Amino acid sequence: MVLKTLSVLNYKNFDSKTFEFDAKINCFVGANGIGKTNILDAIYHLSFGKSYFNPIASQNIKHDEDFFVVDGVYSKNDRQEKIIVSLKKGQKKIIKRNGKVYDKFSDHIGFLPLVIISPADRDLIIEGSDTRRKFIDGVISQSDKTYLQHLISYNKVLTQRNALLKYFALNNIFNNDTLDIYNAQLNELGQAIHEKRNAFLEVFAPIFKERYKAISNGNEIVNLSYKSDLFDDSLSTLLKTNLNKDKALQYTSVGIHKDDLKFEIEDYPIKKFGSQGQQKSFLIALKLAQFDFIKTQSGVTPILLLDDIFDKLDENRVTQIIALVDDENFGQIFITDTHPERTEKAIKQVHQTYQIFKLK
Repeated sequence: MVLKTLSVLNYKNFDSKTFEFDAKINCFVGANGIGKTNILDAIYHLSFGKSYFNPIASQNIKHDEDFFVVDGVYSKNDRQEKIIVSLKKGQKKIIKRNGKVYDKFSDHIGFLPLVIISPADRDLIIEGSDTRRKFIDGVISQSDKTYLQHLISYNKVLTQRNALLKYFALNNIFNNDTLDIYNAQLNELGQAIHEKRNAFLEVFAPIFKERYKAISNGNEIVNLSYKSDLFDDSLSTLLKTNLNKDKALQYTSVGIHKDDLKFEIEDYPIKKFGSQGQQKSFLIALKLAQFDFIKTQSGVTPILLLDDIFDKLDENRVTQIIALVDDENFGQIFITDTHPERTEKAIKQVHQTYQIFKLK
Protein backbone atom coordinates (compact mmCIF):
# COMPACT_ATOMS: atom_id res chain seq x y z
CA MET A 1 0.00 0.00 0.00
CA VAL A 2 1.35 3.42 -1.01
CA LEU A 3 0.14 6.98 -0.48
CA LYS A 4 0.75 8.60 -3.85
CA THR A 5 -0.51 12.15 -3.29
CA LEU A 6 -1.64 14.23 -0.33
CA SER A 7 -3.55 17.51 -0.53
CA VAL A 8 -4.42 19.66 2.47
CA LEU A 9 -6.70 22.69 2.56
CA ASN A 10 -6.96 24.95 5.65
CA TYR A 11 -5.35 22.21 7.73
CA LYS A 12 -3.47 23.47 10.81
CA ASN A 13 -0.82 25.92 9.50
CA PHE A 14 -1.34 25.09 5.79
CA ASP A 15 -3.71 27.03 3.57
CA SER A 16 -3.32 24.84 0.48
CA LYS A 17 -0.57 22.34 -0.26
CA THR A 18 -0.14 19.22 -2.41
CA PHE A 19 2.61 16.61 -2.20
CA GLU A 20 3.53 13.74 -4.53
CA PHE A 21 5.38 11.00 -2.69
CA ASP A 22 8.06 8.41 -3.32
CA ALA A 23 6.89 4.83 -2.87
CA LYS A 24 9.57 4.17 -0.23
CA ILE A 25 11.06 7.03 1.86
CA ASN A 26 9.83 10.61 2.18
CA CYS A 27 11.57 13.14 4.45
CA PHE A 28 10.29 16.53 5.62
CA VAL A 29 13.06 18.78 6.91
CA GLY A 30 13.05 22.32 8.24
CA ALA A 31 12.96 24.44 11.38
CA ASN A 32 10.61 23.78 14.29
CA GLY A 33 7.10 25.21 13.84
CA ILE A 34 7.21 25.00 10.04
CA GLY A 35 4.55 22.26 9.81
CA LYS A 36 6.54 19.04 9.34
CA THR A 37 4.59 17.16 12.00
CA ASN A 38 1.29 18.57 10.66
CA ILE A 39 1.90 16.75 7.36
CA LEU A 40 2.34 13.45 9.24
CA ASP A 41 -0.82 14.23 11.21
CA ALA A 42 -2.74 14.79 7.96
CA ILE A 43 -1.61 11.32 6.79
CA TYR A 44 -2.64 9.89 10.19
CA HIS A 45 -6.02 11.62 9.80
CA LEU A 46 -6.64 9.73 6.55
CA SER A 47 -6.16 6.37 8.32
CA PHE A 48 -8.03 7.07 11.57
CA GLY A 49 -10.38 9.96 10.83
CA LYS A 50 -8.83 11.99 13.65
CA SER A 51 -5.64 13.78 14.67
CA TYR A 52 -2.91 11.95 16.58
CA PHE A 53 -1.93 15.11 18.43
CA ASN A 54 -5.14 17.10 18.99
CA PRO A 55 -8.39 15.33 19.94
CA ILE A 56 -10.45 18.54 19.51
CA ALA A 57 -11.34 18.24 15.82
CA SER A 58 -12.20 21.91 15.21
CA GLN A 59 -8.74 22.98 16.41
CA ASN A 60 -7.23 21.30 13.34
CA ILE A 61 -8.89 23.95 11.15
CA LYS A 62 -6.52 26.77 10.14
CA HIS A 63 -7.05 29.96 12.12
CA ASP A 64 -9.73 32.28 10.67
CA GLU A 65 -11.09 29.52 8.37
CA ASP A 66 -14.37 27.56 8.64
CA PHE A 67 -13.32 24.12 7.41
CA PHE A 68 -10.46 21.80 6.52
CA VAL A 69 -10.07 19.08 3.88
CA VAL A 70 -7.41 16.33 3.80
CA ASP A 71 -7.35 14.36 0.56
CA GLY A 72 -5.20 11.29 -0.14
CA VAL A 73 -4.81 9.05 -3.18
CA TYR A 74 -3.51 5.56 -2.42
CA SER A 75 -2.51 2.51 -4.39
CA LYS A 76 -3.67 -0.61 -2.56
CA ASN A 77 -3.94 -4.13 -3.99
CA ASP A 78 -3.47 -2.69 -7.52
CA ARG A 79 -6.46 -0.40 -7.03
CA GLN A 80 -6.59 3.36 -6.63
CA GLU A 81 -8.32 4.48 -3.43
CA LYS A 82 -9.25 8.10 -2.77
CA ILE A 83 -9.89 9.05 0.86
CA ILE A 84 -11.17 12.46 1.94
CA VAL A 85 -11.57 13.66 5.53
CA SER A 86 -13.32 17.01 5.93
CA LEU A 87 -14.75 19.08 8.74
CA LYS A 88 -16.81 22.28 8.74
CA LYS A 89 -17.24 24.20 11.99
CA GLY A 90 -20.47 23.30 13.73
CA GLN A 91 -20.96 20.17 11.60
CA LYS A 92 -20.01 16.50 11.85
CA LYS A 93 -16.74 15.30 10.38
CA ILE A 94 -17.10 13.40 7.09
CA ILE A 95 -14.91 10.55 5.79
CA LYS A 96 -15.34 9.50 2.16
CA ARG A 97 -13.86 6.54 0.33
CA ASN A 98 -14.01 6.90 -3.45
CA GLY A 99 -16.81 9.45 -3.12
CA LYS A 100 -18.95 7.35 -0.75
CA VAL A 101 -19.51 8.66 2.80
CA TYR A 102 -18.91 6.23 5.66
CA ASP A 103 -21.95 5.77 7.92
CA LYS A 104 -19.70 4.71 10.81
CA PHE A 105 -16.09 5.83 11.29
CA SER A 106 -15.30 2.44 12.80
CA ASP A 107 -15.89 0.86 9.34
CA HIS A 108 -12.84 2.75 8.07
CA ILE A 109 -10.45 1.70 10.86
CA GLY A 110 -7.92 -0.83 9.58
CA PHE A 111 -8.49 -0.10 5.90
CA LEU A 112 -5.29 1.98 5.70
CA PRO A 113 -3.04 0.46 8.39
CA LEU A 114 -0.57 2.94 9.79
CA VAL A 115 1.93 3.22 12.66
CA ILE A 116 3.29 6.51 13.99
CA ILE A 117 6.40 6.97 16.16
CA SER A 118 6.49 10.42 17.76
CA PRO A 119 7.85 12.33 20.79
CA ALA A 120 4.20 12.42 21.95
CA ASP A 121 4.48 8.64 22.52
CA ARG A 122 6.27 9.46 25.78
CA ASP A 123 2.76 9.80 27.22
CA LEU A 124 2.63 5.99 27.09
CA ILE A 125 5.28 5.95 29.81
CA ILE A 126 4.46 9.03 31.88
CA GLU A 127 0.65 9.20 31.69
CA GLY A 128 -1.99 6.98 33.33
CA SER A 129 -3.30 3.56 32.32
CA ASP A 130 -5.90 5.06 29.94
CA THR A 131 -3.13 6.00 27.46
CA ARG A 132 -1.66 2.47 27.48
CA ARG A 133 -5.11 0.86 27.08
CA LYS A 134 -5.74 3.07 24.04
CA PHE A 135 -2.46 1.77 22.60
CA ILE A 136 -3.48 -1.91 23.02
CA ASP A 137 -6.97 -1.21 21.68
CA GLY A 138 -5.60 0.73 18.70
CA VAL A 139 -3.27 -2.11 17.69
CA ILE A 140 -5.87 -4.88 17.99
CA SER A 141 -8.68 -2.83 16.39
CA GLN A 142 -6.75 -2.22 13.17
CA SER A 143 -7.06 -5.90 12.29
CA ASP A 144 -10.04 -7.10 14.38
CA LYS A 145 -13.45 -5.51 13.69
CA THR A 146 -15.23 -7.70 16.27
CA TYR A 147 -12.89 -6.49 19.00
CA LEU A 148 -13.57 -2.86 18.05
CA GLN A 149 -17.35 -3.43 18.18
CA HIS A 150 -17.06 -5.18 21.58
CA LEU A 151 -15.04 -2.21 22.86
CA ILE A 152 -17.59 0.35 21.62
CA SER A 153 -20.45 -1.68 23.17
CA TYR A 154 -18.59 -2.13 26.49
CA ASN A 155 -17.94 1.61 26.80
CA LYS A 156 -21.60 2.37 26.02
CA VAL A 157 -22.85 -0.04 28.74
CA LEU A 158 -20.23 1.29 31.17
CA THR A 159 -21.50 4.86 30.63
CA GLN A 160 -25.07 3.65 31.25
CA ARG A 161 -24.10 1.80 34.46
CA ASN A 162 -22.21 4.86 35.76
CA ALA A 163 -25.21 7.09 35.00
CA LEU A 164 -27.45 4.65 36.91
CA LEU A 165 -25.13 4.70 39.95
CA LYS A 166 -25.27 8.52 39.94
CA TYR A 167 -29.07 8.41 39.62
CA PHE A 168 -29.31 6.05 42.62
CA ALA A 169 -27.15 8.37 44.74
CA LEU A 170 -29.01 11.51 43.69
CA ASN A 171 -32.44 10.05 44.43
CA ASN A 172 -31.38 7.96 47.42
CA ILE A 173 -32.81 4.77 45.86
CA PHE A 174 -31.42 1.45 44.62
CA ASN A 175 -32.67 -1.17 42.16
CA ASN A 176 -30.54 -4.32 41.92
CA ASP A 177 -32.50 -5.81 38.98
CA THR A 178 -31.67 -2.89 36.66
CA LEU A 179 -28.03 -2.95 37.73
CA ASP A 180 -27.85 -6.72 37.11
CA ILE A 181 -28.79 -6.19 33.44
CA TYR A 182 -25.76 -3.90 32.97
CA ASN A 183 -23.53 -6.23 35.03
CA ALA A 184 -24.39 -9.20 32.78
CA GLN A 185 -23.63 -7.18 29.62
CA LEU A 186 -20.34 -5.85 31.03
CA ASN A 187 -19.33 -9.34 32.12
CA GLU A 188 -19.92 -10.86 28.67
CA LEU A 189 -18.24 -8.05 26.72
CA GLY A 190 -15.45 -7.59 29.28
CA GLN A 191 -14.56 -11.28 29.24
CA ALA A 192 -14.28 -11.28 25.42
CA ILE A 193 -12.10 -8.12 25.46
CA HIS A 194 -9.90 -9.47 28.27
CA GLU A 195 -9.27 -12.73 26.39
CA LYS A 196 -8.34 -10.85 23.20
CA ARG A 197 -5.98 -8.51 25.07
CA ASN A 198 -4.33 -11.40 26.87
CA ALA A 199 -3.89 -13.39 23.64
CA PHE A 200 -2.54 -10.26 21.94
CA LEU A 201 0.10 -9.67 24.66
CA GLU A 202 1.28 -13.29 24.44
CA VAL A 203 2.07 -12.78 20.76
CA PHE A 204 3.12 -9.14 20.97
CA ALA A 205 5.56 -9.17 23.93
CA PRO A 206 8.16 -11.50 22.28
CA ILE A 207 8.07 -9.38 19.06
CA PHE A 208 8.62 -6.24 21.14
CA LYS A 209 11.56 -7.78 23.02
CA GLU A 210 13.24 -8.76 19.74
CA ARG A 211 12.82 -5.23 18.39
CA TYR A 212 14.30 -3.70 21.56
CA LYS A 213 17.21 -6.14 21.48
CA ALA A 214 18.05 -5.04 17.92
CA ILE A 215 17.92 -1.31 18.78
CA SER A 216 19.97 -1.64 21.99
CA ASN A 217 22.41 -4.28 20.66
CA GLY A 218 21.12 -6.62 23.37
CA ASN A 219 22.53 -4.43 26.15
CA GLU A 220 19.38 -4.30 28.30
CA ILE A 221 16.53 -6.64 29.26
CA VAL A 222 13.03 -5.20 28.94
CA ASN A 223 9.61 -6.59 29.75
CA LEU A 224 6.01 -5.90 28.85
CA SER A 225 3.15 -7.44 30.85
CA TYR A 226 -0.62 -7.15 31.16
CA LYS A 227 -2.37 -6.09 34.39
CA SER A 228 -6.09 -6.81 34.72
CA ASP A 229 -8.70 -7.28 37.46
CA LEU A 230 -10.01 -10.22 35.44
CA PHE A 231 -6.97 -12.34 36.26
CA ASP A 232 -8.31 -12.43 39.84
CA ASP A 233 -11.98 -13.24 39.18
CA SER A 234 -14.82 -13.00 36.67
CA LEU A 235 -16.10 -9.47 36.07
CA SER A 236 -19.53 -10.57 37.28
CA THR A 237 -18.08 -11.51 40.70
CA LEU A 238 -15.88 -8.39 40.85
CA LEU A 239 -18.86 -6.11 40.19
CA LYS A 240 -20.84 -7.74 43.03
CA THR A 241 -17.87 -7.63 45.44
CA ASN A 242 -17.27 -3.95 44.75
CA LEU A 243 -20.92 -2.84 44.72
CA ASN A 244 -20.76 -0.78 47.92
CA LYS A 245 -17.58 0.92 46.72
CA ASP A 246 -19.20 1.69 43.33
CA LYS A 247 -22.30 3.11 45.04
CA ALA A 248 -20.11 5.40 47.17
CA LEU A 249 -17.92 6.49 44.22
CA GLN A 250 -20.90 6.68 41.80
CA TYR A 251 -18.91 4.96 39.05
CA THR A 252 -17.69 1.47 38.14
CA SER A 253 -14.36 0.87 39.90
CA VAL A 254 -13.48 -2.56 38.41
CA GLY A 255 -13.39 -3.98 34.89
CA ILE A 256 -11.34 -4.05 31.72
CA HIS A 257 -11.53 -0.22 31.62
CA LYS A 258 -8.98 -0.33 34.46
CA ASP A 259 -6.50 -2.65 32.68
CA ASP A 260 -2.89 -1.55 32.28
CA LEU A 261 0.46 -2.47 30.72
CA LYS A 262 3.62 -2.72 32.84
CA PHE A 263 6.74 -1.33 31.14
CA GLU A 264 9.95 -2.59 32.75
CA ILE A 265 13.71 -2.45 32.17
CA GLU A 266 15.92 -4.86 34.14
CA ASP A 267 12.77 -5.69 36.25
CA TYR A 268 12.22 -2.06 37.28
CA PRO A 269 9.61 0.45 35.99
CA ILE A 270 11.11 2.21 32.97
CA LYS A 271 9.31 5.42 33.99
CA LYS A 272 11.56 5.73 37.07
CA PHE A 273 14.69 3.80 36.11
CA GLY A 274 15.08 4.24 32.33
CA SER A 275 17.29 6.97 30.82
CA GLN A 276 15.83 9.23 28.10
CA GLY A 277 17.58 7.15 25.43
CA GLN A 278 16.33 3.88 26.92
CA GLN A 279 12.78 5.21 27.18
CA LYS A 280 12.89 6.39 23.58
CA SER A 281 14.30 3.02 22.43
CA PHE A 282 11.54 1.26 24.41
CA LEU A 283 8.83 3.30 22.66
CA ILE A 284 10.37 2.83 19.21
CA ALA A 285 10.56 -0.94 19.81
CA LEU A 286 6.93 -0.88 20.97
CA LYS A 287 5.80 0.85 17.79
CA LEU A 288 7.93 -1.32 15.48
CA ALA A 289 6.39 -4.37 17.17
CA GLN A 290 2.98 -2.80 16.48
CA PHE A 291 4.02 -2.52 12.83
CA ASP A 292 5.05 -6.21 12.72
CA PHE A 293 1.85 -7.36 14.44
CA ILE A 294 -0.51 -5.37 12.18
CA LYS A 295 1.34 -6.47 9.04
CA THR A 296 1.06 -10.15 10.06
CA GLN A 297 -2.60 -9.90 11.08
CA SER A 298 -3.89 -7.79 8.18
CA GLY A 299 -1.62 -8.99 5.38
CA VAL A 300 -1.06 -5.32 4.43
CA THR A 301 2.21 -3.44 5.04
CA PRO A 302 1.34 -0.39 7.17
CA ILE A 303 2.57 3.10 6.37
CA LEU A 304 5.21 4.14 8.92
CA LEU A 305 5.44 7.73 10.20
CA LEU A 306 8.66 8.66 12.04
CA ASP A 307 8.31 12.05 13.72
CA ASP A 308 11.59 13.50 14.99
CA ILE A 309 12.86 10.08 16.11
CA PHE A 310 16.57 10.86 15.78
CA ASP A 311 16.41 13.37 18.61
CA LYS A 312 17.79 12.20 22.01
CA LEU A 313 19.31 9.05 20.49
CA ASP A 314 23.04 8.48 20.30
CA GLU A 315 24.57 7.84 16.88
CA ASN A 316 24.80 4.09 17.51
CA ARG A 317 21.05 3.78 18.13
CA VAL A 318 20.25 6.00 15.13
CA THR A 319 22.40 3.67 12.98
CA GLN A 320 20.56 0.62 14.39
CA ILE A 321 17.16 2.14 13.54
CA ILE A 322 18.23 3.09 10.02
CA ALA A 323 19.53 -0.47 9.53
CA LEU A 324 16.17 -1.84 10.69
CA VAL A 325 14.28 0.42 8.30
CA ASP A 326 16.54 -0.61 5.39
CA ASP A 327 14.60 -3.81 5.06
CA GLU A 328 12.05 -5.09 2.56
CA ASN A 329 9.80 -5.78 5.54
CA PHE A 330 8.93 -2.07 5.53
CA GLY A 331 6.85 -0.30 2.92
CA GLN A 332 6.39 3.45 2.64
CA ILE A 333 8.03 5.59 5.33
CA PHE A 334 7.61 9.29 6.21
CA ILE A 335 10.29 11.00 8.33
CA THR A 336 10.55 14.48 9.88
CA ASP A 337 13.75 16.07 11.15
CA THR A 338 15.02 19.55 12.05
CA HIS A 339 18.52 18.75 10.71
CA PRO A 340 18.56 18.26 6.91
CA GLU A 341 22.20 17.10 6.90
CA ARG A 342 21.55 14.46 9.57
CA THR A 343 18.58 13.10 7.62
CA GLU A 344 20.45 13.05 4.33
CA LYS A 345 23.44 11.30 5.89
CA ALA A 346 21.17 8.67 7.47
CA ILE A 347 19.04 8.13 4.37
CA LYS A 348 22.06 7.70 2.11
CA GLN A 349 22.97 4.61 4.13
CA VAL A 350 19.65 3.08 3.09
CA HIS A 351 19.38 1.21 -0.19
CA GLN A 352 15.93 2.59 -1.03
CA THR A 353 14.53 5.35 -3.23
CA TYR A 354 13.78 8.54 -1.33
CA GLN A 355 12.57 12.11 -1.63
CA ILE A 356 13.41 15.06 0.65
CA PHE A 357 10.97 17.93 1.05
CA LYS A 358 12.59 21.10 2.45
CA LEU A 359 9.90 23.16 4.16
CA LYS A 360 10.30 26.90 4.69
